[in-house]
Amino acid sequence: MGFGERLVEAGRRHGRLCVGIDPHAELLRQWGVGDSVAGLRDFTRICVDAFAGHVALVKPQVAFFERFGSAGFAVLEEALAALRDSGTLVVADAKRGDIGSTMAGYAAAWLGEGSPLEADAVTLTPYLGVGALDPAIELARAGGKGVFVMAANSNPEAEAFQAQTVDGVTIAQQMVNACAEYNRGAGAGGAGVGDVGVVVGATVAAPPALDALNAPVLMPGVGAQGASFADAERVASTRSELVFPNVSRGVLAAGPDVVKLRRRAVDMAKRA
Repeated sequence: MGFGERLVEAGRRHGRLCVGIDPHAELLRQWGVGDSVAGLRDFTRICVDAFAGHVALVKPQVAFFERFGSAGFAVLEEALAALRDSGTLVVADAKRGDIGSTMAGYAAAWLGEGSPLEADAVTLTPYLGVGALDPAIELARAGGKGVFVMAANSNPEAEAFQAQTVDGVTIAQQMVNACAEYNRGAGAGGAGVGDVGVVVGATVAAPPALDALNAPVLMPGVGAQGASFADAERVASTRSELVFPNVSRGVLAAGPDVVKLRRRAVDMAKRA
């Protein structure tokens, strides 16, 4: 199975929840591990122990590892490998996007088989054109991986920009439509789920239509940003089985105890 179908199956087993690993400085201090590489490693190991094998999808936020340089990336590499070894799907929230050989380099880093940073999927930024993402999309398809393309993000600045129209169609909808073309005819006999997903915020007032996408939707905004699981269902429309709300702070607040952290994630997954 490709990434899209594997994720839908994981959602059936564990509930349709994506849990974030967001080791920002304040949270490292709140957990009492310290804002350091050692604290980052402790925080991340606790998260991996809590989530591996218990949730459908885990999303490390790359920026919070990258701020520690090579040492931070080493921690991220360990986490990606451990999650994947456990059979847990993982999306690297790297938001990469470029053209030509540079895009191919990003694709190899995050989706290449045997790469130290190998993930099951990666988030991509399409504002050099969705077609510029082809090296990542092609590599994902070849290796049973997936991508999530930014379409309608949950921050106010993005919504103001992505709600603008070109020829009567919002920028967000154009992004979704372009991704839907990649997923047309996915799976055996065209009945499967595609691997070119999108990111659509649950807080977006006028979200793009997702019915024709036929691929997973990563949906931030539930919890701390003010949206609910009911909002996620509203945005999902007729394809709710493809929508995976992303919750980070609402789950991570239960740490650093592994059992409490796992329980919080599992309980939230039952509501997703």
